[in-house]
Amino acid sequence: MTAMNDKDKNASGSKMNRRDVLKGLATVPVLGAMAYGTWRKTRQDHIRSHKLAKELNMSAEEKEYTPFKHDGDTIKIGIIGYGIRGTQLMKAAGFAPPQTIQGWKEDGARDSRNKRYSDFLEQDDLNIRVTGVCDLFDVHAGNAMAAAANIGREGAGGQMGPAPKRYRTYQEMLASDEIDAVIIAAPDHWHAQMTIDAAKAGKHVYAEKGFTLTMDETYAVRDAVKASGISYQLGHQGRQTESYLKAKEAIDKKLIGKINLIEVCTNRNSANGAWVYDIHPDANPNTVDWTQFEEPCEIKHPWSPERFFRWRCWWDYGTGLSGDLLTHEFDAINQILGMGIPTSASASGGVYFWKDKQRGDYVNEIREVPDVWNAVLEYPDLDFSILYSASLASNHNRGKTIMGHDGSMELGNSLTVYADRQSTRYAEQIKSGLIDPELPIYTYIPGRKNVDSVATATEQYFAARGLLYTYRGGRRVDTTHLHVAEWIQSIREGTQPSCNINQAFEEGVAAAMGIMAQRENRTIFWDKDKEEIV
Repeated sequence: MTAMNDKDKNASGSKMNRRDVLKGLATVPVLGAMAYGTWRKTRQDHIRSHKLAKELNMSAEEKEYTPFKHDGDTIKIGIIGYGIRGTQLMKAAGFAPPQTIQGWKEDGARDSRNKRYSDFLEQDDLNIRVTGVCDLFDVHAGNAMAAAANIGREGAGGQMGPAPKRYRTYQEMLASDEIDAVIIAAPDHWHAQMTIDAAKAGKHVYAEKGFTLTMDETYAVRDAVKASGISYQLGHQGRQTESYLKAKEAIDKKLIGKINLIEVCTNRNSANGAWVYDIHPDANPNTVDWTQFEEPCEIKHPWSPERFFRWRCWWDYGTGLSGDLLTHEFDAINQILGMGIPTSASASGGVYFWKDKQRGDYVNEIREVPDVWNAVLEYPDLDFSILYSASLASNHNRGKTIMGHDGSMELGNSLTVYADRQSTRYAEQIKSGLIDPELPIYTYIPGRKNVDSVATATEQYFAARGLLYTYRGGRRVDTTHLHVAEWIQSIREGTQPSCNINQAFEEGVAAAMGIMAQRENRTIFWDKDKEEIV
């Protein structure tokens, strides 16, 4: 029997022939040849992968978890808005109501894969105190106060600290010496004025997207923040997602060549995903400050629980799919490519599913904001386009795809790169069989050894996009916690965080262009020299 070729050498460099392998399989003569074939293919795949990894030159290390430095004086935080996102932001900062934590503990006792409580306890202590809360709904304000007082991070019967002050207006909060910085999680129509007023008061700002409601507000917020010198962070926790950092490395090393087209999307199919949120049974004109809620609106509306809880469905308060969900995708791509504001934007869409009064238990109101929406952002100077499409009535699975001449990149909580069949860079490797265009040439799955227990469709949606958690050194970490922690550290160091006012302005303009394009039924152009819409 002849010896094997050099390519069948083992890892130590010594030769191993077919007789040696089959001798080891003598106890299973019927399966011997099959087992040998499997072993040989595995061995060849390993050699092929090693050669390919060397050529691609992607770093093998995952980013290690480095605790944030939060020494020095305690920073006093005010929370403005304690609805769905405000609750999540306070949790990320280290504060949750006792009843919520009690539920996490009980869920964890029933299912060991449920790590909500242990993940929460493992968050860094940011050395902050929530000294003020402001919410227009009494129930939400009470919950926020209970969360802020829960300094022991425990369930029922745990250690409680002093309750923070409840402010009836955010202006009172900004005037207080007991507030150093604010987290703004109010509806979109309040973001601009609250940020401007906070900047003028010298309070640092973490604000949720959308950045602003109108184009005029976009300029005003940028100017106020820059003039004040405060630390400003826009709430895009995707800035902390490990797979996005790997994607940037892959782009910088030209794994997919010259980029020409990018497709991003949103697909959800539930009332919650379409912003048709539950209406709290205790909400009424006596428990909600409706007058203050409507203050920025040109046209005032009578009390409407639908508008108060489902505000994203109307242009008076929300920024639609452009400002709410396109911005997640835009910021991810801008983080990777740094493409900035598009030269032009076109958009179309409509209310195609969530329009029936009975659907979603509407009582008095019909939504205005589209549930199906498409946009095209053009970057002729960079020779590529960004296509965005969204449906809030279909769960069809799609992700981010960046397409180049030499390959394509599929991006979410993981990263997969494929070579293009007509690639110039990989032509010889494809011809030799080293690369199969049907198989990935590079795959990155952070925390691949971890099994995640994600309960709801909404959580699954955000987790798949890297917006719920990421991994650092194999450890699962809440991306929102990392984003808030980065902001707190920037306050202490006198620096600007990753999603600062410059990044926020680029996103704000792009989102505003998309909204204007659809509502005005025309293509919107951006003059970068004059910094104005044309």
